Amino acid sequence: MMPLRARSASPTFGRSPSTTAPGPPISTTQPFIHLPNLETTQQPQHHFTLEDLLEALLAEIIKRITRTSDLNSFSLVSKRLYTIEVDQRSDIHVGCGLCPATEALVSLCTRFPNMWKVEIDYSGWAPGDGNQLDSQGFLEFSSRCPSLTDLTLSFCLHIHDSGLSYLAYCKKLTSLRLNSARKITSCGLLSVVVGCKSLCALHLVDCDKIGSTEWLEYLGWNGILEELVVKNCDEISQYNLLKFGPGWMKLKKFEFRSDECLWDNPDGHDLSYVAHNPSRYDFCCESLKDLSLTRFTAGPEVGLRNLLGQCNALEKLCLEYVHGLNDNDMIALSQSCNNLRSISLWLLPLLHGDDDNWMTSFTDNSLKALALNCPMLEAVELTFGGCEPPYPSEIAFTQKGLVALIKSCPIRVLVLNGAEFFDDEGMKALSFAPFLETLELMDCKAITDVGMRFIVDIPRLSNPALRWCELVTDGGVAELVHAQKLDSLSIERCPCISLEAVQGAAKSVHYSIKYVSRSLWGKRMWLPDLSRS
Repeated sequence: MMPLRARSASPTFGRSPSTTAPGPPISTTQPFIHLPNLETTQQPQHHFTLEDLLEALLAEIIKRITRTSDLNSFSLVSKRLYTIEVDQRSDIHVGCGLCPATEALVSLCTRFPNMWKVEIDYSGWAPGDGNQLDSQGFLEFSSRCPSLTDLTLSFCLHIHDSGLSYLAYCKKLTSLRLNSARKITSCGLLSVVVGCKSLCALHLVDCDKIGSTEWLEYLGWNGILEELVVKNCDEISQYNLLKFGPGWMKLKKFEFRSDECLWDNPDGHDLSYVAHNPSRYDFCCESLKDLSLTRFTAGPEVGLRNLLGQCNALEKLCLEYVHGLNDNDMIALSQSCNNLRSISLWLLPLLHGDDDNWMTSFTDNSLKALALNCPMLEAVELTFGGCEPPYPSEIAFTQKGLVALIKSCPIRVLVLNGAEFFDDEGMKALSFAPFLETLELMDCKAITDVGMRFIVDIPRLSNPALRWCELVTDGGVAELVHAQKLDSLSIERCPCISLEAVQGAAKSVHYSIKYVSRSLWGKRMWLPDLSRS
């Protein structure tokens, strides 16, 4: 018997084409073999829908939808989504489109029982837009929103003191913002602070009829207020605010902005003032971390200037055109505020003495005090309004003083606006700033392409911005394009820099030459010309 040969898996392997016998076509489909002892099951095909998702996951999806129109459309997909969205909706913003106002707002409160944050904004309202929410309607709203904790009323012209008093129904109210509430007086505000024991944040902006200090004294002695903002309220002066008394100990954030002319003397007087005896102010601000004072004149040893030496926990300070302050105030501040992290100074040249000497109030002595006493300082903004190149001595700061501050503190953010003293040598000094990440130069006329070349050498710089720097050209930004190290670059109103030159200079580039940004309008353009004899 001849031995059997192993058959190849391939029908032609090992044979010559000429000897291959034709055969039936090979099927690639295996025949079905029935095995009675083997049970087979077919895998089911699942088709998931939104209805199959867990409620917690659907709630998380709803939280991530920010546009109200999208949220409304999403909730109409199914009854289950509608129910979950109702439970999750926590805040609403309504205004001129709310008509009829009372019925519509009551309907929203009924639909969203867990709503805790409400903003009613009638800015831009005209009689043709329908009736605004009035005091009676505000009663209906207050009584149907038991979870309300945060309320903002803007340009609500038909809500009077009687209507505001209904907020006493909202026992959980912790934050109240009144913006251009023309009908609200001190009596209405007093009824709120007495009835809402949990109030810890109060903002008053353009509230002309709120004046007497009974509400402020009550909050000082009985309240738990941690945040107080008062802006452009004609009847509330810096001296009224001192009536807050022991409330200053609990306050963590305070902002005050006056509408008085920058060159006027104080229009009131401090009844508690005793010459050369600042200790007469019997309060301290041991919890205050954020302080902003804007556009008023501080008399010697009186008024809000006494806050500067009593804020041991202060981390953020903004002094915007506050006249009457000097190096002594800044030295006192630096010695008591070792935790200071951010400072913003907006300065104007003022007439000193009788020799026609115009100069800003703070000098290098202030910068030196900050460098010595504030080791955590990381953000500095210096804005100089009304200072012009023909008068370099108007700015009492020098480049040497600023560089010394940057070398002594871990400055991460530096903003210079109208700093005529800062030039290319200053830019060279910045190249050794080890922590600097954000540099904003605005209206700095002494900086040229030479100074711009040093930007690349700043180790951590990732977000520079140039605004109104007229001597910087395409050549100045060429090194930025070559370095490829920036996250963002902003160029505004620099006529010698082209759009083509900044392409590829950073991951994100903002370029504008046709308009002045809001920051410029706010910091530079509104300032009137100063007359000089």
